[in-house]
Amino acid sequence: MQKIRKGDEVIVLAGRDKGRRGVVLERVGPDRVKVEGVNVVKKHSRGNPMAGVAGGIIDKTMPIHISNVALFNPETGKGDRVGIKEVDGKKVRVFRSNGAVVGAKA
Repeated sequence: MQKIRKGDEVIVLAGRDKGRRGVVLERVGPDRVKVEGVNVVKKHSRGNPMAGVAGGIIDKTMPIHISNVALFNPETGKGDRVGIKEVDGKKVRVFRSNGAVVGAKA
């Protein structure tokens, strides 16, 4: 079971975007994620007049290693580690600090 999934709100723990929050856009391989507004780089792209593509400098979101992000816990207002418990025969993700189920509406 993946501890961080697409659509989760995370907070960045390390790097130049430390402290920023964003939503996971996608998982890139087993250990990297793309986070909205985090690790954005400038990419120089060549134009292609035959295909109608304009060239220039575009912003591109690059993946960040999963160890550098933590799931945001709305109850504590901080990043939190995630554990897995079995509740009613189903595996669910829980926050380590307070044991609350991830994504449960309180």
